Amino acid sequence: MKVFISGAAGFIGSRLAKALLARGDTVVGHDNFDPYYHRSHKERHLRDLIEQPRFTFIEGDVCDLGACQKAAQGVDHALHEAALCSVPGSIDDPIRANASNVTGTVNVFIAARDQKVKSVVYASSSAVYGDDPELPKTEAKIGQALSPYAVTKYVDELYAQVFARCYGLATVGLRYFNVFGPRQDPEGAYAAVIPKWIAALIKNEPVFINGDGKTTRDFCYVANVVQANLLAACTKAAEQKVFNVALNQRTTLNELFQFLKRHLEPDYPHIRHVQPQYLPFRPGDVRHSQADVRKAVRALGYAPTHLLAEGIRDTIIVV
Repeated sequence: MKVFISGAAGFIGSRLAKALLARGDTVVGHDNFDPYYHRSHKERHLRDLIEQPRFTFIEGDVCDLGACQKAAQGVDHALHEAALCSVPGSIDDPIRANASNVTGTVNVFIAARDQKVKSVVYASSSAVYGDDPELPKTEAKIGQALSPYAVTKYVDELYAQVFARCYGLATVGLRYFNVFGPRQDPEGAYAAVIPKWIAALIKNEPVFINGDGKTTRDFCYVANVVQANLLAACTKAAEQKVFNVALNQRTTLNELFQFLKRHLEPDYPHIRHVQPQYLPFRPGDVRHSQADVRKAVRALGYAPTHLLAEGIRDTIIVV
């Protein structure tokens, strides 16, 4: 296949590119190096890719329709990962979140339609479940959105449905749940919790927990996300649907902290007596999160290869 990946220099996009190249596919990577994320991390993600003869990189913004049209020329499938992926970031700047996540997604859909791309797999989010208290989360039921980020991701799903009805564009949405893995950016105010805590523990810096630590998350190792994307791109039965991508497990933030300590302590004994510092709950955060993945198992053949413990071990080894 020839595949267009938006956000190809990002944490997930670069993993998708690497997996496709390993299979013998051709990849057109597209990224704008938005300063919201650290450019050095994105350049490191690209380092192993740009030397591959079947990889082409185009620097451009999904908010630029012309750039999307260029990147989508002659490709079979598109994997849309480019986004501003942060609940607090969207609360601080909802206009920017809307431009990146809604306008950018519409542009990718238009480019895919115009360039006759066979399918678009796009990144949605568990944030769309909002305040719905039901656990585990099933794709058919969502609550009220708790952040601008959640709104943007749900709007993406609505646009996917409309593009299917109006233009016959085949789309598949994947609702990611707290993705983590090696070389994930630990820096910045909105960094994901696992890389941020690992870096803080190693550097003997404070670890902060928003709330009482009893908030739960369904942490999903990045290899499981890559698998779901590749399956979704080539599965006719998946078209015009959305799927949860996670493990159907719940881990509290307190449990996660202790888990990371146990795995890091043999190499970093200074963390033995470290305890987290608790801050107020963060606006927009979902209290509990757990995914029902049966739909993805049935329709895609999704079979996670890494549970939390295995993913944490692989992540720490790379550190």
